[in-house]
Formats: sequence, structure tokens, C-alpha cells
Amino acid sequence: MRFGVHSGQQYETYDEILALWRRAEELGYDWCSIFDHLRPPMGGPQGPCFEGTTLLSALVAQTERIRGALMVAPVAWRHPAMLAALAATIDHVGAGRVELGIGVGGADLAYQQYGFDLPERTERQEMLEETAAVLRGLWSGERFSYTGKHFRITEGHLRPAPVQPRLPLVVGGASKPVLRVVARHGDVWNSLLTDTARYRRRVEQLDRECERAGRDRAEIRHSMTFRALLVDDPADLPGRLDRLRHTFPPDSPVWPEYLVFGTPEQCVEALLPYRELGVTDFVLGIRPPVDWDSITLFAERVIPLLRPASAPA
Repeated sequence: MRFGVHSGQQYETYDEILALWRRAEELGYDWCSIFDHLRPPMGGPQGPCFEGTTLLSALVAQTERIRGALMVAPVAWRHPAMLAALAATIDHVGAGRVELGIGVGGADLAYQQYGFDLPERTERQEMLEETAAVLRGLWSGERFSYTGKHFRITEGHLRPAPVQPRLPLVVGGASKPVLRVVARHGDVWNSLLTDTARYRRRVEQLDRECERAGRDRAEIRHSMTFRALLVDDPADLPGRLDRLRHTFPPDSPVWPEYLVFGTPEQCVEALLPYRELGVTDFVLGIRPPVDWDSITLFAERVIPLLRPASAPA
């Protein structure tokens, strides 16, 4: 199993996020990730947000062991050849520690503020399939041609190729068209927290897509991103919750992402059913102000109880 921190990048200074990545590395986490928003709605129209690809390159350059991921890049923002080159370059900067996520794209104030085009979802789903195919072809380091509805590559070369013989491709989302792309091209399937019944149905759908694609389902890691507010002493929970409520309003989209408000032992109990459903990568979502207690408690008292009985990564 792997355990990670999804740090995002809505911080005022680079030093803040670098400190978080370095602390995650010290605590033994396997990976850290940022997203690929420019103006994420959750930060408000004036909220801070660093650009993802340049930030990822800097962070993997200033860490040593932890894997770094972009999760996930909207396929409508860049030509896939540009995205392939970005990922390959960052993989060299990080000495083969990079994973790239792609998705159809979510809410972003950049569409309004910067005038970005937002194709219809069906079109973005087509672009997701084509982007995955182009990334795979160009990352091979060999001459590659491709003709699709949205993108065309004519005897394209990408050199140097990524350090990793197969740079891991993360595909984010849970719709049937997205799961079809996961089955055909993905190394990691990432989704947000949902209840176990719905997650089971998604896994079953992915299994069906793998069968149609002739893909061994065991080749695809299952990644789930969630949030947790952890306390050592249950008596501290009311005060911690009050502070969280002052940070996020009641209608904030962050609340459904919380798996547990409680002790590390309660977190383990809540995660075990997902492990039984095949989750291999548990990713703890973090936003500023950084909850250092939860990050530390998860690393020291949740991960050790989940790792021993896990299958080899």
C-alpha cells in the first residue's frame, strides 16, 4: 500500500508548501501531490494559488525520496504533447519520482477570470482518451504518430524520454467514460471519498471496463483522496471542530470529503472497508492552515496499522 498527502498549492509562500512536503517525507509518506487549478473556487476569487507544473518541478527538486504527482491536469488546457514534455522534464528533475494525473477538469474560476475555453463534457471525455494515448506514445521515446478527433501527432519525438520506463499515469474521476480510459491507459485510478456501496459499484464498473479492454485489473492501483481531523484526546475534538467551522462555511464542498472526525483508531476503522474493496493508495487531503496534528497522527498511528496486512505494492 501507499500513503500520501494531497497538499494542493493554495498557500501564500513557497516555503509553506515546501515545509509540508519535507515534513511528509520525514514522516514516511510515500507521495505528495498538488492539483492543476489556476483559480480554485474554494479559495475565493482572490485566493492564492501557485501554478502546478512549475511548482511540482521545484518540489521534487528539493525533496529526496517522496514521489510527486500532479493530480489532475484538465485535458482541455494543454496540447497533450506539451503535457508529455512537461511531465518528462519534471521526471528528470525528480530523478524518476513523478506521476502525472489527467482528468476532464472541474470547477475553476480561471474560465471566468482568464477567459479559458471550457468545451462540453462529452468533448472533454473524448480529449481524455486521446490525451492518454498521446502521452503513452510520446513517453515511449520512439517515433510516434497519432490522428484523433482533437489532436494529431506526425512522426513526433520526445527526447529525452522520462526517466521511468513507464511513467505512472493517474486518471481521476468516476464516470463510466473516465473508467473506460482508466482501463485502457491508467496505472492509477484516483477518486474522491464516497460511501462504500457507491465505491463498490465503481470498482465493479472498472472491472467490467478492464475485461472489455483485455487489461489485468491488478495492474491498476486504486487511489482514494479524503480528509480527516484527528485528535489524540477525544476531549480536544469539540474545540478543533469549532476552529474548522470558522475556516469553512457550512455549505463548503470540503465537508463531504471528511472521512472521520476523531481518533487515529477511528480513522483506521473507517479506512479498513475501503482497503477490503481494493484501495491501494490512501491520500490525505490537506489545506491551509495546515493541520500538522492530523498529518502526524495519521503517519504515526494510522499507517502502521494499515500497512502490515496489506498486499505488496
